[in-house]
Amino acid sequence: RPGLALCAGCGGRIQDPFLLRVSPDLEWHVACLKCAECGQPLDETCTCFLRDGKAYCKRDYSRLFGVKCAQCRAAFSSSDLVMRARDHVYHLECFRCAACGRQLLPGDQFCLRERDLLCRADHGPTPDGAAA
Repeated sequence: RPGLALCAGCGGRIQDPFLLRVSPDLEWHVACLKCAECGQPLDETCTCFLRDGKAYCKRDYSRLFGVKCAQCRAAFSSSDLVMRARDHVYHLECFRCAACGRQLLPGDQFCLRERDLLCRADHGPTPDGAAA
């Protein structure tokens, strides 16, 4: 209701006939809802993401908080296929042996040493003689 809400952006009372509600308890003046990183206006035509009470455009939210490839550190798009090794996520083309550069494919045996992926030929036997 205009006049009762406080703007999450500037802290002022919202007297405008319209306000933007992004979550159940956060409301903004139309002019105050902008990306906290790049300043792009965020309205009904632009996707808005919240983190710690701040609003972000999709591009900046993904860049700042999205999962990134453990090898190239680039963000993933929604259409990217990925490979996982423990807590690390990789683009398919980045999922390569650190020693020989061979791309590792689903089903290949590999070893993860610290942040390095190693193919079976380059990681050798594990201390107990079994493959990793």
